[in-house]
Amino acid sequence: MTEQPDFRRMPIADAVRWLAENGEPADPRNDIDTASLTRRFPHLSGVETADIRIDGPHGRLVPARLYRDAAAPASGRALVWVHGGAFIGGYLDMPEANWVALEFAARGIPVLSVDYVKCLGDVHFPEPTDEVRAAFTHAVAHAAELFGVPSDAVLLGGASAGGNLTAGAVAQLQDAGDPVPAGLVLVYPVVHPNGPEASEVVDLASPHGQLALNFAGSDEALRDPHAFAALGRVDGFPSTLVVVCEKDDLRPSGEAFARQLEDAGIRVALHLEVAAGHGHINEPSDPTALPTIEAIAEWISA
Repeated sequence: MTEQPDFRRMPIADAVRWLAENGEPADPRNDIDTASLTRRFPHLSGVETADIRIDGPHGRLVPARLYRDAAAPASGRALVWVHGGAFIGGYLDMPEANWVALEFAARGIPVLSVDYVKCLGDVHFPEPTDEVRAAFTHAVAHAAELFGVPSDAVLLGGASAGGNLTAGAVAQLQDAGDPVPAGLVLVYPVVHPNGPEASEVVDLASPHGQLALNFAGSDEALRDPHAFAALGRVDGFPSTLVVVCEKDDLRPSGEAFARQLEDAGIRVALHLEVAAGHGHINEPSDPTALPTIEAIAEWISA
């Protein structure tokens, strides 16, 4: 069997090309499937899942998975959740999607975990953002049947690239005059074109800059506030929880956005996960992962 290259160590252009040609390789971990997670975390055993597909705005069906636990004390709120993956990877079975959703559902927060088209080949912004917005709109329209909660009790959240897409979707909703989520959860988000500097000035020689441009698709789109929400007005955003990690190059982007929201009069909570690194909730065995899940669940249910 030919060994799969580690696309995470490739130059960005090579990784994008390889993923476009080969698809995302299987995760080598043998303990992140739902059965293994349930054995490790028995409180997840009551969560039931159902895969659904949502009509997207660009001629594709948007994959999503519903998580509910009928025996868990109901929080009265639900969450549409979006995983990360640098805009070029990620899927519904990765822990940042599946395990996170299982944990929230077991705590009485039903979840619709959403996938989206990746920025490979000719795909760029706004397509993934539009798909996240469409999935959220679908969830709100069907909140009673999906979650058992009213439409105004549905929150939106995401991690890393998913945090970008959810913040961008809220910016779209705000500027269109449409209802925004009941709350927004951003976990180690990248909401500036230059995340490590919390700036709009992009270093295209850096991996972060190359990923930002690959997502945006053009220099013009790099300045679009629907692509990077920190570049636009945020006075219409909902109450927001921003989670940042002590050991994360993207920490400045999340912290600056929290200050921006606060300055605009938005109720915002900033949670720093000490000793955590970027992507830590994609690793269930990371000792900092479960505390982040618990902090988010507490904020949602409060």
